[in-house]
Amino acid sequence: MPPEGESQAGAAPFAAGRAAHHRALESLYRQAPVNRLFESRMEIVEPGFARIRFRVEESLFHAAGAAHGTLYFKMMDDAAFYACNSLVTDRFLLTTAFNLLFTRPLRGGEAVAEGRWASGKRRVFVGEARLVDAEGEEAARGTGTFMRSRIPLASLPGYGKK
Repeated sequence: MPPEGESQAGAAPFAAGRAAHHRALESLYRQAPVNRLFESRMEIVEPGFARIRFRVEESLFHAAGAAHGTLYFKMMDDAAFYACNSLVTDRFLLTTAFNLLFTRPLRGGEAVAEGRWASGKRRVFVGEARLVDAEGEEAARGTGTFMRSRIPLASLPGYGKK
């Protein structure tokens, strides 16, 4: 559906621009140096919804044999962040807070973090995330707040690169 005040004829260019923005954000994720540490792939599924598929490796375990909380935080923060930034085409958002609830240990194997935009449209955005293990069981959930920065997306290395 086109944005308010936009005709159906203007919807196709808007959709193409939105898709280009989403692919550019996916590229930005791939190019971030920190993501070299994790076997992961992020996709913007639709405006306000991002999914990160990743592998939980033994090298990321704490002493008791399950994923360390840093992995939970990183993947859930990124999923909620990209869900929110998918709605902002000009500026990079910054995480200002993230609340995380651990619901079960995350063992080795495939996992998915899903992030959804919850509220906010101007300066501050709220996103929700959940982390699901290979069996489809929820391992964590969280809520983050993200603030519009002064950093233009177009100025960031990786934004829009294949």
